[in-house]
Amino acid sequence: MSEASFSAADTAFMARALQLARRGLYTTHPNPRVGCVLVRDGEIIGTGFHERAGQAHAEINALRAAGDASGTDAYVTLEPCSHVGRTPPCADALITAGVQRVVVAMRDPNPLVAGRGLARLHEAGIRVQSGLLEEQARALNPGFIAVMERGRPWVRVKLAMSLDGRTAMASGESRWITGEAARHDVQFWRAQAGAILTGIGTVLADRPALNVRLEPEVLGITGAIRQPLRVILDSRLQLQPDAGLLQLQGPVQVFTCSTDVQRIQALEARGVMVQRMAGAQPALDVVLQQLGRTGVNEVHVEAGSTLAGALLAQGLVDELLVYMAPHLMGSLARPLFGLELEHMAERVALAIQDIRAVGRDWRILARVAPAVSIGVGAAG
Repeated sequence: MSEASFSAADTAFMARALQLARRGLYTTHPNPRVGCVLVRDGEIIGTGFHERAGQAHAEINALRAAGDASGTDAYVTLEPCSHVGRTPPCADALITAGVQRVVVAMRDPNPLVAGRGLARLHEAGIRVQSGLLEEQARALNPGFIAVMERGRPWVRVKLAMSLDGRTAMASGESRWITGEAARHDVQFWRAQAGAILTGIGTVLADRPALNVRLEPEVLGITGAIRQPLRVILDSRLQLQPDAGLLQLQGPVQVFTCSTDVQRIQALEARGVMVQRMAGAQPALDVVLQQLGRTGVNEVHVEAGSTLAGALLAQGLVDELLVYMAPHLMGSLARPLFGLELEHMAERVALAIQDIRAVGRDWRILARVAPAVSIGVGAAG
């Protein structure tokens, strides 16, 4: 197996494979987004991407499109699987098809694969190379990688604020801080998440739907929209069985510390998954670990400053998605995060990934640097 340099043509073909992988952005959950390109004599003869869990993987779709794939070079964004899951091993399919060379963007962090796919290809006499456009490939699957490497999902916190960093008036009034274009843009981020997380305070105050309200053609997909799991942190189990969001399509899970059997049974009768936890409040790290174990790769958080601040203070936030509106709300309005910082050394460092206009607002995407221990209020 080789980590050798790659040609301009190799880079172009892998870039095409990455484009294909992105077509599964809203549909592959909980599987990773993967694309594959088959090339013979410098010409693409077959392409494929993984669309939905349980369906054919990218390599299989590319092989089917090519027909005869003997003597080809395969460009795959993620190491071909070597184990039997819901589909047969893709490494074996490439071997059987007579592929002569396989270039992968990144090795699979899944312990069931973890280099075994590349080793199987190499043992079969296929030339194998890895690491081409690896950074771009990793960016396609932050949640899948996070769950495999650290045991909890990728956490993205969405926030809307005024130019002076306020999220609601002192009374709690917050509709609407941003414009319609920004609210429409949020739908695409919800659609790619495995779960949307909020606290009971937000549910009671704002009555959010927390679902995806787009048509399949807007997302560029075929088939039905996948509604993310809606997760509510509700320590005292205040959610009512007739709550508006329970009338909508899609699964709902509640994490609570309540022992009220009647309330639990009433919610379960409505199809809500209720998980009781020890203590006075659900432990945020345990909640995320549990979601990761049940197949949630990306968690999209839409919550108030208290829960957002608690997640940030505990080092559980990977990314901030902030919509900034061109107006001022004043010093009495509520802040972006419920954080109690006293010294400059306690500042939370961010790495800006992208800033762009969305309608009349601005969207800021920022990565969170490793967290320090900081003061924070209760999570809810």
